[in-house]
Amino acid sequence: MSAINLHSKYAKEIQTKYTTDSLVNGCLSNDYSFSGVKTVRISTPVTVPMTDYTRSGNSRYGTPTEMEDIVQELTLTQDKSFTLTIDKGNNEDQNGIKAAGKMLSLQISEKAIPLMDKYSFHRLSQLGGKIVGDENAITKSNVCERITRGTTHMDDCEVPSFGRTLFVPSDVYAKLRLSEEFKSCDRLMDKSLTKGQVGTYDNMRVVKVPASRWPANVNFMIVHKRAACAPVKLNDTKFHKDPPGISGALLEGRQYYDLFVFGAKCDGVYVEVNTAAGKGTICEMPIASANGEITCDTAGVTIKYTTDGTDPRYSSTAKIGDYVEELGSGVTVSAYAYKEGFFPSAVSTYTF
Repeated sequence: MSAINLHSKYAKEIQTKYTTDSLVNGCLSNDYSFSGVKTVRISTPVTVPMTDYTRSGNSRYGTPTEMEDIVQELTLTQDKSFTLTIDKGNNEDQNGIKAAGKMLSLQISEKAIPLMDKYSFHRLSQLGGKIVGDENAITKSNVCERITRGTTHMDDCEVPSFGRTLFVPSDVYAKLRLSEEFKSCDRLMDKSLTKGQVGTYDNMRVVKVPASRWPANVNFMIVHKRAACAPVKLNDTKFHKDPPGISGALLEGRQYYDLFVFGAKCDGVYVEVNTAAGKGTICEMPIASANGEITCDTAGVTIKYTTDGTDPRYSSTAKIGDYVEELGSGVTVSAYAYKEGFFPSAVSTYTF
């Protein structure tokens, strides 16, 4: 980066980069508050199977079972900041083009918001309840069929049709826009509904995401509004005029945030990965054996498992390891594998 440029004359107008507002904000749940805390614990009650009513005896409704619950811990991890100065002398020599308030807004729009969006989309691609791979390239002829696989999965999992958002990178949107199915059902909605929305398809809002914010090798994502949240606990900016040691302005900012997928609603996040040669790789499902060992055909993975019936991808009781300590008849182990630079596996189960 160069230092301060002091030319003979500066124009009052400055050139800034193209920017886009957050494409995640407004598309996810805001039901949970992190005010005053770093971690929120969510409890999901566990219901019991229905049984046949017996018309005689003392336990006509069946054997009473105490209702248990599954706990998921959501802990904020992203604590980002920036600081920069605008020297009063340099700014005067530049004809005062760097007004502090405008420069603070510029830092937020060019750096802070894109970084939060990039992190959020990456997390969605790694935490989705259903991550599928397809090695065939997306074309205008098959894009709608591929998206329909995702909506069918959600339908079968009883994810509400209202509240779904289809996130697509620009190159996939170009093919979707040319498909006959999209042409026949697309209708632009109120642009103020969701910034970044470019239309609707199959009752879903369609949001086009630039490549700089999109996770590599992901074809598209379908996300239900109540399946995930992206809390921002701090979004703090400060403008100090002539602070000690500086003749000019000191600009500071801090963003404290994260993204979480709710385990109980994880089927509301569907991710399709491009698994063509040299592209994305989804870890193989781990396999538990009768002796308690858990193996995976994908080398170098980390394995997480549970033995209490909870989903190891989201459960606070999940353990890391390739050997089950709680061996015993009737114990069911649920496990999945993940690895840096890969997409996580589906969950496998084994009952001893």
